[in-house]
Amino acid sequence: MGQHWKKIWVGSAGNMVEWFDWFVYASFATYFAGAFFPEGNDTAKLMNTAGIFAVGFFMRPVGGWLLGRVGDRKGRKAALTLTVSLMSASAVLIAVAPTYGVAGYGGVAVLLVARLLQGLSVGGEYAASATYLTEASAPGRRGFASSFQYVSMTAGQIIGLGLQILLQHTLSSGELHSWGWRIPFVVGALGAAVIFYLRRNMLETEAYEEIDGADATAPEDRGTIRALLRHKREAFLVVALTMGGTVAYYTYTTYLTKYLSNSAGLPKQTATLVSFCALIVFACLQPLAGALSDRIGRRPLLITFAVGSTFLTVPIMTLLKHAGSFWPALGLSLLALVVVTGYTSINACVKAELFPTAIRSLGVALPYAVANALFGGTAEYVALWFKKAGVESGFYWYVAGCAAVSLVVYLTMRETRDIDLKGARRDEVPRTPEVTAS
Repeated sequence: MGQHWKKIWVGSAGNMVEWFDWFVYASFATYFAGAFFPEGNDTAKLMNTAGIFAVGFFMRPVGGWLLGRVGDRKGRKAALTLTVSLMSASAVLIAVAPTYGVAGYGGVAVLLVARLLQGLSVGGEYAASATYLTEASAPGRRGFASSFQYVSMTAGQIIGLGLQILLQHTLSSGELHSWGWRIPFVVGALGAAVIFYLRRNMLETEAYEEIDGADATAPEDRGTIRALLRHKREAFLVVALTMGGTVAYYTYTTYLTKYLSNSAGLPKQTATLVSFCALIVFACLQPLAGALSDRIGRRPLLITFAVGSTFLTVPIMTLLKHAGSFWPALGLSLLALVVVTGYTSINACVKAELFPTAIRSLGVALPYAVANALFGGTAEYVALWFKKAGVESGFYWYVAGCAAVSLVVYLTMRETRDIDLKGARRDEVPRTPEVTAS
């Protein structure tokens, strides 16, 4: 058990820093939006920064393909080490990017390059981390162990928000808008350097080390598109089951602070504190839900999420817009995140359980990155587009609709809890009638 926990700790710690850097861009966007674009409408400037945020997501399929290939051919450790190197470089670029007043749109170009590097990094990080945590866990504990992916992701965001709260109370608004927003990117770069050292000394998973005896895939086919095409149905499942979850997750995490400030009219400090407190509770829920899935299966939790998100998104978002103060906003945010937990706590292991070892990293990475590029990365931009068009409630229905599509997938997909990750090839695993997709 000690070795399993060591692997989970190192994988989670690296994931935390990766997602601290990724989310810090979103949480500090309200402060640096004006630094890179000329004067104009505040919502328009946020849309510009959100557009660059979305561009990072469109690089994730490329990162998923490149780093997924590395993970399947060179090992999970090699992929995880490379992702954190790319993330460190992107954080440094943002920290030193020149403003519009200094370099005109040259600063935007630096910001764009940094986001492209972040997209490459996170495109591979999610799959490498999901695969590593799932394979490194003890038998019968994959749901619990892999839930630490979103614990670490959320911890990264909590640290980012905590740093934002600290800076809000120690720096003036002018200082934050002028130079204070650079501080978290410096912190992220330093953190990535520490994680690089840890990952260089991490242990490889047993499933990958035993790949030659457990998987019939030829070595030259590992991590290739050719091998992935033999699992088209599983790849489609990853896209479809991700769709609703990623939109809901980014709505209630990265976009929530902006929504509470820009739409609900709460002060920035109050909106940040609501997100901070809600995310702490959310992180604590992940292992509990993951452990529950080890007992009752993955599908019940996924179905619960999709039903709740389909029918509760519109009323929750409507009430949040009129919350007016800290406690009502916090209560509604917690309700939304409890629902989202049904997806976040187990989605990593579900996707990893769909594929055999030789194609697992790429099989998770590429379809997931495509789904995030289309739905997760654009969620904030879509929300702001609806707001600018004067029909903000349209975004609520969009989120609910995406969840409804995923609900159909959850109702028809097979259960994955009892699949042996080191056993036969996935196409040799027997499927019982009650869990075979229609």
